[in-house]
Amino acid sequence: MASQSANLWVLLGLGLAGILLVTRKLKKAIREDFGAFIEKLQLLPPPPPLPPKAPHPLTGLTFAVSDVFDIDGHVTGFGHPDWVKTHEKASWTSPAVTALVEGGATCIGKTVVDELAYGISGENKHYGTPTNPAAPERLPGGSSSGAAVAVAANLVDFSLGVDTVGGVRIPAGFCGILGFRPSHGAVSHVGIIPISTSLDTIGWFAKDPNILRRVGHVLLQLPYAVQRSPRQIIIADDCFQLLKISVDRVAQVVIKSTEKLFGRQALKHENVEDYLKSKVPSLKEFHSKKSNGELEISSLRLLANVMQFLRRHEFKCNHAEWISSVKPVLDPAISSQIFGTLEMPDTVFESYKSIRDEMRSAMHSLLKDDGILVIPTIADTSPKLGGKEILSEDYQSRACSLLSIASMSGCCQVTIPLGFHNKCPISVSLIARHGGDRFLLDTVHTMYTSLQEQADTASKPKSSRNVLSKEQSAEIAKEKGNQAFKDMQWQKAIGFYTEAIKLSGTNATYYSNRALAYLELGSYLQAEADCTKAITLDKKNVKAYLRRATAREMLGYYKEAIEDFRYALVLEPTNKRATQSVERLRKLFQ
Repeated sequence: MASQSANLWVLLGLGLAGILLVTRKLKKAIREDFGAFIEKLQLLPPPPPLPPKAPHPLTGLTFAVSDVFDIDGHVTGFGHPDWVKTHEKASWTSPAVTALVEGGATCIGKTVVDELAYGISGENKHYGTPTNPAAPERLPGGSSSGAAVAVAANLVDFSLGVDTVGGVRIPAGFCGILGFRPSHGAVSHVGIIPISTSLDTIGWFAKDPNILRRVGHVLLQLPYAVQRSPRQIIIADDCFQLLKISVDRVAQVVIKSTEKLFGRQALKHENVEDYLKSKVPSLKEFHSKKSNGELEISSLRLLANVMQFLRRHEFKCNHAEWISSVKPVLDPAISSQIFGTLEMPDTVFESYKSIRDEMRSAMHSLLKDDGILVIPTIADTSPKLGGKEILSEDYQSRACSLLSIASMSGCCQVTIPLGFHNKCPISVSLIARHGGDRFLLDTVHTMYTSLQEQADTASKPKSSRNVLSKEQSAEIAKEKGNQAFKDMQWQKAIGFYTEAIKLSGTNATYYSNRALAYLELGSYLQAEADCTKAITLDKKNVKAYLRRATAREMLGYYKEAIEDFRYALVLEPTNKRATQSVERLRKLFQ
């Protein structure tokens, strides 16, 4: 029996050792690159110019690119090993990548994308799903998952991805970093594998808003201009109703930040659903062609459908021949999305073009040159790894309804992190008109710090915020008491100090100040009691000792008064009042 017990303990020990070994290996793997990279490489910038010339704008920064960008001498993988096997090495480098390297940055590798860069989850069964540094048990988001993870894990300063229907915005939101989708066509698509040419944009990730802006200035080739601030911040109220967390946790953060930075007059509220219904008539026409008598669908839902149909149609135009000839093994979720599309007559496809044109015009009318539309980046927090939630029709519908606004209008959009909710990163998105990229980058630069401060306050428990609010109210009451005291309104001052004490009863200054007002009224017992309380709270409060000494002297407690004056001198040896009072009382009793 003893032998069996011993053997059991040996086996248990070996099992635990094995678990520890596996855990250490897992942690080591995560520490190295979080599964973000497909390939490590190095593209070095040119030598910096000699002084007095300014250094390159991106000097000292490192970056990575999603595996859809061509780099000379490397096969562009497109998230699938069969693509790698059937394609040659690129003979040149994407102009976007070249611009960044020539701008002073060093490219250190290619990063994982969803299979054929088509999904939004960030999963890839061939190369592994990159680990979300902000929430390791949750999906990183896609399609540019590795690029987002590389930035979130501090492996690079910034990274490039492609955003078609959210490929930069979603992983930025899920990983808690900044993600910028520029205006459609603002950055050349040359040198990337196309997904849907009408929707594709080259976007970028960063943690630092200054880096986000510097990268933007290089990619967008922006000359110097004076920074502009928004005159209108438009809250899309109906879009925030799609959120699966508290609306206040996101919308109120932006509202409070706006009021602080630009004033309440800058705020405006809009129902995007109603606005699009009146400004994009082709949406209704598209619905009538597709619905065949079905119930009315919301404008945002219709817009999402249009976006998904357009992406599928153009993807198949670009890659159906390759898929047909190579017959790659595709993830069922990706396959069903690509091949689940109904064939479209040319007349229906023409209506897509009308919708895009009307959307761009509608957004320009709404935002003009100085407006920002505020929406949630995505309605839901990042799903857990291994779950099927992200594949559900409801999840996809909520996500695409929000993502379609910028994708279908061609407007620029930025994802801004707002901390965590139940250990999941959350974010908000700002949208500017098509061509307003510099303005949007400037707005991020202006608002970022304030948004983080407001998000930090909003994330605290309500009880903590109430305590903070009471302390602030107490300080206001104290200042009112000080003013009343200066105006020789002693009773009024006592009232304000009492209010401050009720709000924050652990502040020695409030008791000491009230004691001084009591002294002016000749209420020496109350003054002594307040000073004693102040000293209990702060044993180095010189004023409280001096005021209690005065009260005790007036009450005839001379010995105790001398002790207080002497203790005040111990704390503040050069205090003339205490010195003179000690000498005066000493002479009185000689």
